[in-house]
Amino acid sequence: MKVFVARVACFLFVAMAGTSQAATSTAVVAPTASMDTLRQQIKANPRGVVESSLELTPSEAQKFWPLYDRYHRNLDRIIARQNSAILDYIHGEPTMTNANAKRIANEMLKADADELRLREKQLRDALGVLPAKKAVRYIQLETRIRTLSRYDVADQLSLVK
Repeated sequence: MKVFVARVACFLFVAMAGTSQAATSTAVVAPTASMDTLRQQIKANPRGVVESSLELTPSEAQKFWPLYDRYHRNLDRIIARQNSAILDYIHGEPTMTNANAKRIANEMLKADADELRLREKQLRDALGVLPAKKAVRYIQLETRIRTLSRYDVADQLSLVK
């Protein structure tokens, strides 16, 4: 039981809150920028972080930004599922049963798997409109952004008792 509950806690720790795409200032991210600096830039303007890091030509930008917007619409749906599972955990924590813990863990795993599939599709799509180096840099940026967001949520959640 304790091992299972610990696993549920791990799944919940990797959940994340929604990302905001609203902001208009341009953020610049040096390749060696610290994660704290990146976190601040993401909060100010996540799209600007990607924009300044990719240095897209006008032709690339015209093809890329619709992909970016679609990806984030789909990602937001997955994040909503992850957040729902987190809320189920938070609301159910005082009376957590084995069945409920298992259900929440399964929901998180399914959402995580869907997120990975979405990221894989986004890389394929990005490779179709960008040079490989830029497409890979973009996926690296998205991964860093998601990792920071997931860490911030994990930092706020208590372990299952």
